[in-house]
Amino acid sequence: MEALIACLIGLMFAAALYLMLSGSLVKFVFGFTLIGNAINLLIFTAGRLRHVQPPLIQPDRTGLTHAVSNALPQALILTAIVIGFAMVTFVLVLLLRTYAQTGTLDVDAASFLNEAAEKEPVSTDQDQTVCGGPS
Repeated sequence: MEALIACLIGLMFAAALYLMLSGSLVKFVFGFTLIGNAINLLIFTAGRLRHVQPPLIQPDRTGLTHAVSNALPQALILTAIVIGFAMVTFVLVLLLRTYAQTGTLDVDAASFLNEAAEKEPVSTDQDQTVCGGPS
C-alpha cells in the first residue's frame, strides 16, 4: 500500500512541476495547489497507514500494545490544509490583479512585462532625493 501511495505522490509532484513550469499563471496556481496536496499526502504517509485498531490504552495497561497511526502528522496536515487554502486564495487575488494590470496571464507574452512599466508615470523633477520623494 505504501508503494502505491509513494508512486501517487511522485506522479503528483511531476504533474505539479509540469504545470508550474508551463508558462501560464493559471496553470501555475493549479500546480501550486497540487504540490501542496502532494506534500500533505507525503506527511500523512510518514505517519503510517495502519488503522486496524484504535490507539486506545487498556485500563490494566500503561502503554500501547500494538502499532497505531501517529496523530501528529494528521494534526500537521489539518494545519497545512488551512494555510494552503489561504495561500491559494492570496495567489488567486494576485492573479486577478495581474490580469487587470497587464491584460494577459501568459508569461511569454511581450506585453506581460512591458505593460506594468508603461502604466507608471515617470517624474521628471530634478529636485528629488535618493528615496524618490520631493525634497
